[in-house]
Amino acid sequence: MSRLRSRTRPPVTLALPALLAVAFLLLPLVGILTRTPWGDLATHLTSPGVVEALQLSLVVSLWALGLSLVLGVPLAWLLARVEFRGKALVRSLVLLPMVLPPTVGGVALLLGFGRRGLLGPWLEEGFGITLPFHTSGAVVAATFVAMPFLVISLEGALGGLKQSYEETAASLGASPVRVFFTVTLPMVAPGLIAGAALTWARALGEFGATITFAGNLPGSTQTLPLQVYLLLQDQPEAATSVSLLLLAIAMAVLIALRGRWTGTPAAPTSAEAPKPAEEAPGPIGTADAKGTGEAHGTGRAHGPGGASGPGRRGRTDGTGGTRDTDGPADTDRPGGAGHWPLHATVTGFNRLSLDAEPGTTIAVVGENGAGKTTLLRALLGLTPRSHAELRLGDTDVTALPPHERQVAWVPQDGALFPHLSALANTAYGLRARRVPRARARHDAQAWLDRLGVGHLAHRRPAQLSGGQAQRVALARALAARPRLLLLDEPLAALDQTTRANVRHILRTHLAGFGGVCLIVTHDPVEAVSLADRVLVLADGQTLQDAPPSEVTRHPRSPWVARMLGRNAWPGTASADGLALTAGGRLVVAEALPAGERALAIIAPEAVSVHRNRPGGSPRNVWPGTVREITAVGSRLRVLVSSPEAPDLVAEITPEAAAELGIVDGAAVWTSVKATEVTLVRL
Repeated sequence: MSRLRSRTRPPVTLALPALLAVAFLLLPLVGILTRTPWGDLATHLTSPGVVEALQLSLVVSLWALGLSLVLGVPLAWLLARVEFRGKALVRSLVLLPMVLPPTVGGVALLLGFGRRGLLGPWLEEGFGITLPFHTSGAVVAATFVAMPFLVISLEGALGGLKQSYEETAASLGASPVRVFFTVTLPMVAPGLIAGAALTWARALGEFGATITFAGNLPGSTQTLPLQVYLLLQDQPEAATSVSLLLLAIAMAVLIALRGRWTGTPAAPTSAEAPKPAEEAPGPIGTADAKGTGEAHGTGRAHGPGGASGPGRRGRTDGTGGTRDTDGPADTDRPGGAGHWPLHATVTGFNRLSLDAEPGTTIAVVGENGAGKTTLLRALLGLTPRSHAELRLGDTDVTALPPHERQVAWVPQDGALFPHLSALANTAYGLRARRVPRARARHDAQAWLDRLGVGHLAHRRPAQLSGGQAQRVALARALAARPRLLLLDEPLAALDQTTRANVRHILRTHLAGFGGVCLIVTHDPVEAVSLADRVLVLADGQTLQDAPPSEVTRHPRSPWVARMLGRNAWPGTASADGLALTAGGRLVVAEALPAGERALAIIAPEAVSVHRNRPGGSPRNVWPGTVREITAVGSRLRVLVSSPEAPDLVAEITPEAAAELGIVDGAAVWTSVKATEVTLVRL
């Protein structure tokens, strides 16, 4: 269905000058078209002088383009990717030929490369190279004025390219040069092509710098624009015909570019083939615990901490190999076996030490800005904010660059290289480590098969669903034979069903991984089901490092407690309970020594909701107002605000809510038994 666009009628004060500007630009072009002697056009364009000048122009412009590519592409990368002193000055030097009068540029070239210039005598005496009044001088002049178009276009394209692609390639073992040629350049190809086309067109039409620096010698430096200048004096009609040729070439270049001269890399907008539905990998092997609501509105349900562990870790088989309970031994898997304990001391923004045995999966959680991603990037050696002294097994990799650390990283979006197939993506790390092509593709196919996406090996990332792309990204990381695996919210972008499927696959294959895996997550289910330990960060430091069951039962952070679905109230212990930081008091069954900082943890299902003040045993009773009601599975979560206590979340059944008549804005009473409050020392 076509979309109707609203039309804005421009004011006359703006429309009239705009139309005059169009007429001003169009009139000279119309003049060429109307004054061209169309009958003699072929004769003029095939004359010996014009043909010779055209051939020379093509040679000069192509050499100028080649020189611009050799020099300009690295310069554009430097400006886009590296911070250094004087960067603004370098960029100004790049732009200078675009605003400098061409003849002034020619004079500058004479003073720099001429026989009496700064570099000219050295070139002539040492290498016998004389640039002025020679074809090579015309190439230098054309390169001087045309190369800025390539640099600006490519720098814009590089600026629009997410660095996560290049960083991921480095984590797979690719050297900076390999990353540049196999990832960066292919992904900015539109910008490179646009810049190259503009550079060639500008070099083809160069006049002022050429005639000043290289002269106007037929067969050597007399290019087509200079031929137009000569013809204009004696044969104006022939000059008009040649001008039309140059105009047609310039217009053809601009039409081919279709206005995209900045060359910003375009994100895929549609798949080349329909995206298939996500295949279910099999039973997930987990069940949701269910609670029952009581008449007064209290519901009981097991939270994520109800499971003591995922029950999927590998076991030593007596020969030193780690065996996955769901699959073959490591020695039977692609890439072979290995065991690499982790020891890291991180300084800077992150200040912590981390030790883990082979096969350990650590979930890294914390508030935004706590330093989770910074920790991963420090282990990769990709950030100046933090520095990691890192030992993997018996090898100290602290001084090694990212591509030599054997630390694989899977960013949140997977960062699959869009120009490569799933198979080529998966084989990328192996090829970067100089594994023969046939062997790399064989191992890559084996990993894709293991993760259930082997039949998609020849599809591009744009043709994969979210879950399939994440599995390919995981296969690529594991196929690279890393000693440390870093996953930055690998499931965050997936829907709930796909997330459960991929989580199951991830859990299965992490069981046989011989190194250590760190997973940054905000999902308590991921933290509990995938990890052996949960590392809680706050302001870059370790707040808690314990098994998931311990963190679930005794979270030491209000944020973690809320992530796990608990109410968390900080305060100071007193003789009869806790003096809350936000105001009010909380009576508890087991008090801490007076004066200690503590966190009160109250499960939502432990909160009773009433329409009238309750009697009986509850010692913590507050009046309040319902602010929000949300559905969580088969239960309802009710947010209650009170002037006498912090906001409190209660979990009740829909039947209880209907019986009590609970709606937004309703006045209610909440109560919590002292025995239902757990105090955690901070």
